[in-house]
Amino acid sequence: MIPRLETDRLVLRAFREEDLDAWAAINADPETMRFLGGPMVRTNAWRAMATTLGHWMLKGYGMWAVERKSDGALIGRVGLLQPEGWTGLEVGWTLGRSYWGQGYATEAGAAAMRYAFLTQPVDRVVSNIDPGNTASQAVAKRLGEQKGPEADLTVGAETFKVDVWFITRAEWLARG
Repeated sequence: MIPRLETDRLVLRAFREEDLDAWAAINADPETMRFLGGPMVRTNAWRAMATTLGHWMLKGYGMWAVERKSDGALIGRVGLLQPEGWTGLEVGWTLGRSYWGQGYATEAGAAAMRYAFLTQPVDRVVSNIDPGNTASQAVAKRLGEQKGPEADLTVGAETFKVDVWFITRAEWLARG
């Protein structure tokens, strides 16, 4: 049910049980999780992985595990999400810190954005980004998104201020 996408350097695929060690390590890193609610213990990383798979079942789209082709390493997750109360269909990314600065988030984000506009009847996609997360803002800009309004996102019992970055379908099509 979860489609497999490929880019030049990456495979976007469903999470598998054997991804847990790498995924838990990514989620345990305080710097990686700095703008995402803080580090997670292993059991919560497992729940996040299961929730990711459940989103596909409920919505027909979701986040992919991102695997590097050169060595098969799980480097993070990228894809689409729209839980109840969200600002719109989001293209989001979380990569392990050792994979930052290599263009992987932009490469996988572009594949996810293409999938969104080709399969979902939406006029725009968004990326909800913490105002202090300049690295993710740079990815959003490379994807053609522009900064929109501030919003409050509630995740669990916490509410976070985010900037809603977005690109319209027309803008995406014009990028070619």
